[in-house]
Amino acid sequence: MTDKLPLTMLAQLNDVTVFQTAAYHTAGFEHADIKHRTLQDQKHQPMLQTKQASYGELNLGLHVADDSVQVLDNRMRLLATINQQLTIQRRAPISSVYWVNQVHGKQIYDVDASPLSMRPVDADAMVSKRDSLGLAIMTADCVPIVLYQPASGQIAAIHAGWQGLACGVIPTTIKRFKESGEIKAWIGVCISQENYEVDSQVRDKLLAGCIENQSLSVQSISSTERFDQLYAVDSDVHSSTNTDLYTDKIKLDLPKIAADQISNAGVTLANETSISCSYADSGYYSYRRQTHLQQPATGRMALIIVRS
Repeated sequence: MTDKLPLTMLAQLNDVTVFQTAAYHTAGFEHADIKHRTLQDQKHQPMLQTKQASYGELNLGLHVADDSVQVLDNRMRLLATINQQLTIQRRAPISSVYWVNQVHGKQIYDVDASPLSMRPVDADAMVSKRDSLGLAIMTADCVPIVLYQPASGQIAAIHAGWQGLACGVIPTTIKRFKESGEIKAWIGVCISQENYEVDSQVRDKLLAGCIENQSLSVQSISSTERFDQLYAVDSDVHSSTNTDLYTDKIKLDLPKIAADQISNAGVTLANETSISCSYADSGYYSYRRQTHLQQPATGRMALIIVRS
């Protein structure tokens, strides 16, 4: 029997299933709710700040200085476990899961039109109409999104950090759906507004990108003040004790921006539960938590859409 992995089935519709991986195994797949163990909740069992890499139980990233043999084994085990769960659901197994080298842009990898390559394609989104495959997006705070159009059977997967949200990776990918019919979207685990503090320069670049790409409604991006009302709050923290040089800090709501870009493009957000925070829940990977704990590296989890 295949070892159980930290894997949750988020959604199942027609011939499509959406899975979310985590860093650590909690309950079994049949009891797959991830336990919320925030940093604040760990006063009696504090997180070890050993300054060692945090690869957890299912690191899927080959680019984070982990043992590549172990990572490839994790990916194979993931495929086997997905097929095990599809079999339980009386669905056909898939033959492969596709990965990309994510670069914080808006390049789209058309799986159906591209030849196989030994090196992953540089891209932040994938699209396909084929069956018997999965599309995987790796994250450790950024917003992962998957799309499905029942009428055409087309699926897509998107990686959207603040740079991806600024450059328009979401609407660019949605435009690759050429046929008419409702498109459904799911957002996976990502960092929450409470834990995503940036300076105003990042906010301004994101706002400028949303204006340029028209990825949000005119009302949302009519002014900095309006943008802040919807997506940003002051954090009352300054980056320097020098009052002449301090940089203001704000907290950005990346999942809300992503959700509103999805809605603005005419796509239905289908999440049935709240979106877990990668930073606050130590059961997930978080690049920002890695930085705060001064760890040299952390692993990557994945949101996967499977068409079987």
